[in-house]
Formats: sequence, C-alpha cells, structure tokens
Amino acid sequence: MKVLILNGSPHTNGNTAAAIDELVKTFDIEGIETEVYQAGGKAIRGCIACGGCGKTGKCVFGADGVNEVAEKFEAADGLIVASPVYYASPNATLVALLDRLFNSTSFDKTMKVGASVAVARRGGCSATFDMLNKYFTISGMPVASSQYWNCVHGRTPGEASYDAEGMQTMRTLAKNMAFIMKSIALGKEKYGLPEKEPWQPTHFIREDLKNK
Repeated sequence: MKVLILNGSPHTNGNTAAAIDELVKTFDIEGIETEVYQAGGKAIRGCIACGGCGKTGKCVFGADGVNEVAEKFEAADGLIVASPVYYASPNATLVALLDRLFNSTSFDKTMKVGASVAVARRGGCSATFDMLNKYFTISGMPVASSQYWNCVHGRTPGEASYDAEGMQTMRTLAKNMAFIMKSIALGKEKYGLPEKEPWQPTHFIREDLKNK
C-alpha cells in the first residue's frame, strides 16, 4: 500500500518537512510505502475553468507537474497534503495544485484515504486544516484523524521537531491512516465499493426565468 504526501512548503527542510518526516517514519513501521512530492517551490498556476480537462482527461497546463501528481495520486491508496500557514490559509501554490488536480482528474477517488497537515508559528492551523479537508470530502474519500487536529507548531527551521504533542499527533495520524487503509482494502475484497447513484445536479437559476 502507498501514501502520496504533498509538501506544500517552498522550504524543503523546514517545519512542514519535519512533520512529514515523522509521518514517513511511522508509515515505514506500519509497512506502508510513501512518496513525498515537493510542491511548494514549483511555479504552479491556478485553474482557469477552461473545461479542457473534460475533453482530454488531464489538465491542459501539463508542464508544471499537476498531471505528474495526478498519475501518482491515481496509483496511491492515500493522500496527505501538508502546508505551512500563510494568513490563516494554505500556501497558494498548493491550493492551485489541488484545485487543478481534483478538477481535472476523472478517476474514482472513492475510499482513497485523505489527510491534511497544517504547520504554523502560532495561529491559523485550524482554518488551513478545514480548507484542505474539503478536497477529500467532495470526492468520496474518508478523512483520517488523529488525537488532535493535524497541526504542528514551529517558527525557525527545525523548531517543529520540539513540538512533542505535534509530533505525537503526526505519529497517531499515520497509525490511524494505515489502519483505515488496511481495513478498506479488506472491505473492498469482501464487499466491493459502495454502489453509486447517477449524479443529480441541482442548479439555483431557474431556466423559465432565464429565458424570459
């Protein structure tokens, strides 16, 4: 089994990386393969809602790594997105990647396990955590939890490793996520995936009024 971890920080050896390292070490113990993708330092543009991905099955802007991440995501059993906190929000580069990743991919994400991690000097973790989880909950992905909201605190590089509760939260998250992934694999083998109904889109603009 494999977990793809997106590092949304532009600093490869910063506090977000320290949180990820703790996750990776625990996944190793649990027998789960991990791959860390360094997203934060890339030049990733935002989605322009062109609809091109609906025709080609991938994002039309293919040079900045989003389609590469899509292939890794499709092959993974779980996805963790980790971000530093900027103005009580995730890094904009990571948000641009996730917007395009989830919008452009048509493969079934049902029962792939998701988790988010927020890293801050002081505040804004819960707002960042909430925003990142929305990508999972619109995609049929169970969200792995921990003993606390998945956040770690630190200012200068390396300080996060001294956040004893934050590091414990990362270890607990990885253990819980590994358990959920293994349980889902057994459930899929015995029961299969939940049956899906045809999508029922509901719009708020009435056609009869628009055509007057």
